[in-house]
Amino acid sequence: MTSVREQPARWRGLVVVSHVDGLKRCPWPGVDPLYIRYHDDEWGRPERDGRALFEKLILDGFQAGLSWITILRKREAFRAAFAGFDPAIVARFDQKRIAQLMRNDAIVRNRAKIEGAVHSAQAWLEIEAETGFSDYLWDFVDGQPIVNHWTRMSDVPTQTPLSERLSKDLKARGFKFCGPTIAYAFMQAVGMVDDHLAGCHRHSGNGDG
Repeated sequence: MTSVREQPARWRGLVVVSHVDGLKRCPWPGVDPLYIRYHDDEWGRPERDGRALFEKLILDGFQAGLSWITILRKREAFRAAFAGFDPAIVARFDQKRIAQLMRNDAIVRNRAKIEGAVHSAQAWLEIEAETGFSDYLWDFVDGQPIVNHWTRMSDVPTQTPLSERLSKDLKARGFKFCGPTIAYAFMQAVGMVDDHLAGCHRHSGNGDG
């Protein structure tokens, strides 16, 4: 889950959920082991590796119109198809390579999103050469995560003025599929924003963040 935008309406009023392992978690992973691992080990943890940040941003773009668990289950296939999300390689994908990807049923076969990933890789390279992609992103939050204290899923926004500003800047630099909602989902995923619900064992205020 990278944003409340994909959550069923029945979940949005929910608070943290107690699991059989004794830990309290945000409700969105349900009981899916893959989703729980993602919630516990990745979502909301500050990510400062530029290449990993590129991967997460591209995958969030591919998620548009889909559920995050769909992308999560295809992530290894995406990594194989996109050369481990090495921006220097993806930036050189030509029409022949794009056509090959369009025949790969292990990923999301959407030409606009695939071509968008190539353009975004080219934009990544420019930022990386100028300031470093990680520093560029983290400057939007002054280098430290914004820690929220939401108690219900309905409290969590789908976008903010800051995600609108990030989205606008990314688009101006050539990134694709990075609207304000996607930008906020990305910020949540990479820990620029801590949107684990208060009471979740992963919320930074609980000493396990």
